[in-house]
Amino acid sequence: MTITVVPNTPAPPSALRRVAALVPGIVLLGFVGYAGKVTEQSIAAYGRAHHLTLPNIEYVLWAIIFGLVVSNTVGVPKIFDAGIDTYEFWLKTGIVLLGARFLLGDVARLGGVSLACVVLELAVSIAVMTALGRAFRLPPKLTSLLAIGASICGVSAIIAAKGAIEADDEDASYAIAAILALGAVSLVVFPLVGHALAMSDHAYGLWVGLAVDNTAEATAAGALYSEAAGRFAVLAKTTRNATIGFVVLGYALYWIRQGGAREITHKTAFLWAKFPKFVLGFLAVSLLATLGAFTAPQTTDIANLSRWAFLFTFAGIGLRTNLRTMARQGWRPLIVGVAGECAIAVLTLAMIAGVAQRFLD
Repeated sequence: MTITVVPNTPAPPSALRRVAALVPGIVLLGFVGYAGKVTEQSIAAYGRAHHLTLPNIEYVLWAIIFGLVVSNTVGVPKIFDAGIDTYEFWLKTGIVLLGARFLLGDVARLGGVSLACVVLELAVSIAVMTALGRAFRLPPKLTSLLAIGASICGVSAIIAAKGAIEADDEDASYAIAAILALGAVSLVVFPLVGHALAMSDHAYGLWVGLAVDNTAEATAAGALYSEAAGRFAVLAKTTRNATIGFVVLGYALYWIRQGGAREITHKTAFLWAKFPKFVLGFLAVSLLATLGAFTAPQTTDIANLSRWAFLFTFAGIGLRTNLRTMARQGWRPLIVGVAGECAIAVLTLAMIAGVAQRFLD
């Protein structure tokens, strides 16, 4: 008689344990974000009390700075990781709630301009990154990931495309590091350029929504300029995000023809799986606002909730940006990323300048 010994497999953690694991990181997000808000208010209060004109550095930047300091000095213990990783949830929640500030007429008005600009931005970004990747002899799938990340929504697009084109983990890691490094730089560079060129909130927000890759950094770069610019940046970026399924599908089909990926049997299901669902939430809340479902005080309260969600998001950006890890990823993808993003930023800026006087306020 043969006795088969079945090894004991640990039971999956309960729902309560999974929720409990999120608490330390979420508390840290709230602490870092709130510290940024308190710092902004304290500096403003000090300036008023002493009749000084001090630079208005918003909580957005303070939250990111404090997060960067923690991440790159003492580091973040693993107990906080699960909760910190929820910053993308807070980002999507903030965007959905922001829909209360947009009537569908506003969405359609910007949407017509945005859609044409998004199509051009996609073509330009893919062409630029592909040309640079080939010039620097990067691995073909790394070039594809950089092009996808730069054209749509940064890290989220790279992660979505990695499995579809069966890219190596190392290629995805290189692409993500390059995109994250450039996203951090955009928080400083874009507001400076916008102010130097005296761009309107509308034009600047559209430019940021088209040129900055990650949704979190695009939202932050817009909010650093003004609240109105932040809303336009979110709307333009949301329009761009909605194309992710189509672009990833296109690349997947390309690599299937090259023999480098498995066949896709259900293209409609593939598109739905890749589509960012928070876009539908944003439109649904905007529809409710258009129909008058919210009173003025309720709209204000929803907008405040959106700001709190973004506060958690911006803290997460800083806490998840480790400069030493980025530096270890190699120089060639970073050079391609820097050169490509600079070219994309300049070309999209020229595009916005061309439509600003005729279509934008």
